[in-house]
Amino acid sequence: MARKIGDVILEVEDLHTYCFTRFGTVKAVDGVSFNLRQGEVLAIVGESGSGKTMTALSLLQLQPRPAARIVKGAIRLEGEDLLKKTEREMRQIRGRRISMILQDPQTSLNPVFTVGNQLIEAIRNQHTGDDKRSLVRRAVEGLKQVRVAAPERRVEDYPHQISGGMKQRVVGAIAISCEPKVIIADEPTTSLDVTIQAQYLRLLREIQEETNLALIFITHDFGIVAKMCDRVVVMYAGRHVESGPVRDIFNKPSHPYTQALLRSVPSMDEEVERLYSIDGQPPALWDLPEGCRFAPRCPYADDRCRREYPPTFNVGKNGTTHTAACWRLESA
Repeated sequence: MARKIGDVILEVEDLHTYCFTRFGTVKAVDGVSFNLRQGEVLAIVGESGSGKTMTALSLLQLQPRPAARIVKGAIRLEGEDLLKKTEREMRQIRGRRISMILQDPQTSLNPVFTVGNQLIEAIRNQHTGDDKRSLVRRAVEGLKQVRVAAPERRVEDYPHQISGGMKQRVVGAIAISCEPKVIIADEPTTSLDVTIQAQYLRLLREIQEETNLALIFITHDFGIVAKMCDRVVVMYAGRHVESGPVRDIFNKPSHPYTQALLRSVPSMDEEVERLYSIDGQPPALWDLPEGCRFAPRCPYADDRCRREYPPTFNVGKNGTTHTAACWRLESA
């Protein structure tokens, strides 16, 4: 079944999430904007600490409190601004309309409850009037949907009785159990071996094609981006520095950071004595430079880059929306 890209379902506009600590104000997310269409897969990529997971948690208003607060911006889900919702209203939205597959299945599941109990807890939010037998039946159907073998037996298992790949499938079943419109997958294949990774990615793709849900995929792996995703947002030091269709990002990366990330991916077509790496370290998020945050590591940086943060330029061709924030693009 072919995916059908529909209207914009999620809009994130100028999102700022800061952590207020004794070291100072950590600008974990500092002006991120993107949108997501029904049936689309959007990748968010970048080094560790670039703000990917904090952006995802902010969408659900699950940023670590009281230190972290959303100080500015808008998050509109089907036209409704989630930042104007109360905590009670957000509990009705999480799971039902927007859901999340967390990074580590080992810590996502409670070890003292069975798989069935944890699935039923999520399903009960959507089907409040169902009796226990109906809830168990729905839990079994949920495990079948993520291709778990012998689901009638697995609902009675505890997390320690199943493999890592099976745990990740259970976490996925919980995420889709309430039939949300948007799912955020935060590096869901990190703890899986290569063979199981491929199976899980194929499973996610099949489920998305069946349900036509919108998917935000957070990852470090450009191979996954090329295989799974329609568009890419590249983040660095709390900001998005480039975004556009996957084909444009791979064929014509416009920001020096995106170019460096792609150069860091080993090529099977050429032999090199030493793999490429990006020199230096990302800046401390509580002590950010005035200008471009990538300037200390950028081979093209000049005084203007160090003095002023660049605006976003549209570098897309043939009507595509491909943007990047770099002064070198001003005259392109």
